[in-house]
Amino acid sequence: MREQQLRDILGHMPAGVATLQGQELRYGFVNEAMRAVLGAAVEEGDAVAEHPGTIPADLLEVMRQVYDAGRPYVAKAYSLPLPATDGGPSTPRYFDIALEPVREGNGPVSGLLLFAVDVTVQEEARQRAHHLSIETRRLDTRLRVLTETVPQITFTVDAAGKFEYVSPQWYYFTGQPPTADLNAIWPLLIHPDDRLRVLYQADTARTSGVGWSYEYRLRRHDGQYRWMLSRALPELHAPDQAVFWHGALTEVHDQRELADALRRGEAELRFLADSIPELIWTATAEGFIDYYNHYTGEYSGLTKEELGPTGWINLLEPSEQAGAARRWVQSIATGQPYEGLFRMRRHDGRYRWHIIRARQLTDERGPRWFGTCTDVDDQYRLREVLQTQYDELARTNRDLDTFVYTASHDLKQPVLNLRGLFDELRRTATFNDPEEGEIIGMVDEALGQLDATLQDLAATVQEQRGLSAPVEALDLRSVADEVLLGLRAQVQESEATVSLDFAAAPTLTYGRANLRSILHNLLSNALKFADPARPLHLQVRSFLSEAGQPVLTVQDNGLGMELPGRPAPVFQPFARQHPHIAGAGVGMYLVQRIVASRGGHLEVSSTVGEGTTFTIHWFED
Repeated sequence: MREQQLRDILGHMPAGVATLQGQELRYGFVNEAMRAVLGAAVEEGDAVAEHPGTIPADLLEVMRQVYDAGRPYVAKAYSLPLPATDGGPSTPRYFDIALEPVREGNGPVSGLLLFAVDVTVQEEARQRAHHLSIETRRLDTRLRVLTETVPQITFTVDAAGKFEYVSPQWYYFTGQPPTADLNAIWPLLIHPDDRLRVLYQADTARTSGVGWSYEYRLRRHDGQYRWMLSRALPELHAPDQAVFWHGALTEVHDQRELADALRRGEAELRFLADSIPELIWTATAEGFIDYYNHYTGEYSGLTKEELGPTGWINLLEPSEQAGAARRWVQSIATGQPYEGLFRMRRHDGRYRWHIIRARQLTDERGPRWFGTCTDVDDQYRLREVLQTQYDELARTNRDLDTFVYTASHDLKQPVLNLRGLFDELRRTATFNDPEEGEIIGMVDEALGQLDATLQDLAATVQEQRGLSAPVEALDLRSVADEVLLGLRAQVQESEATVSLDFAAAPTLTYGRANLRSILHNLLSNALKFADPARPLHLQVRSFLSEAGQPVLTVQDNGLGMELPGRPAPVFQPFARQHPHIAGAGVGMYLVQRIVASRGGHLEVSSTVGEGTTFTIHWFED
């Protein structure tokens, strides 16, 4: 009865139980759990060796050894391949196998008691934990390599503020030995002016269980204090309790100094902008004004809020606002510079002329506009006055030229009449005067000079009217040959030698009539003022200056002249240096006038008795 109850209890146990009898280890009692483990139908009396089921050979061998030795043995998490219930491949299950020798009293071993407890769930959990531990160590190693490779100081502190870990970069940066007490030395390396603030902020963050981010100065190995950015985040354990803080120290000294320099530069630029008596503003990429200097408020009498994002347009004269706004929108769309002349209202309601300019600057922050409104009202009104005066002077000058030309033209006929009367008087009348010949010669010379003066006046007016003649590309040799052809009689009479050298600069863009007049006056003057004691040598040469501008020189070995001590004398009309030679004294005045009107200047070097050199710089360098 008792044995049957024991069999019933063991039969319903979740663990596998079996008795193995005799040296052959024949099955005795086998409960249902063990039959499921064996995976085969076994009968009482069957030998394990003949019907092993899922029992592998190594376990069978251990059973025999336990039987022979009489010493119990437990195999932990032993893997047995159990067949699948659906006919699929067998799956491994893990069991704790216990082998207990059975004796009758103190007699020899008569069998074995076999226990098999399924620990598959626990073993798989253990294996997962083991693999997770291996992966954790691998990731920890990788993380440590990364933290010790990056150019930052990484650290871990606990809730009490004690350092659990610091990367080697800290030792490199501070120059401290690895044996240094981090908790004692670290606060001492913080700049005295930052130490209390840093300790308070770190303690407050740990107490609150939050991260932190602040900057402070840390002493480097060379004794210099460098700005560092300290950032850390808490590691939370249940229930939301911060246990460790993991963070990094990043050196931001250069960035901070650059930012300070930029702030100082910006402050200085704003101070400079506010000190300039001119309206200065900046605008976003969309054209909305986000800064006005101080003078803008003084000029307009409005605050920055009242001016708004389009303030300068609202200050313009109403009839000009729409056009100015359209041009401003076009500049914003295309990025082209903005410039215009507009009337802008002052705080007293008066409109003053301003030049409004804006340019776009693009940098890493994107495009921005910088603009100015320059008050040019006084210059504008002065220009209007000057323009009026210029127009009046030009009109007066034209009237004077007309008068001179008309007078010289109208006087020609009376001079011709006088000449005719004088010639008739000389032919028919006689004078009983010993000085008759001298008087007649003087009268004849005076009439000739009067006629030449009238012709020169007319020529001067004609040249003045031709100063605005259109320019064209001219061949210098061709024009010079035309002029010399007209002076052929004078050249032959003076037996002059003329040398032309235009190889270095053969062409000139100039007015044809102006160039002919200049060459005619220079060459005719050289022929007129030739030294009778020696043959005249006349050299005409063109070349380019160092700045690449064309230059012409006319050199002779004539009488020469006295200069007032400067390289570019001012020639006045009717001024003459050699009164004994016929002339009106307007030729060089005309040359000087034409050259200056075309943007050039005339230089003269001369020595009395040796000759003169005229140098014409056609255009200023």
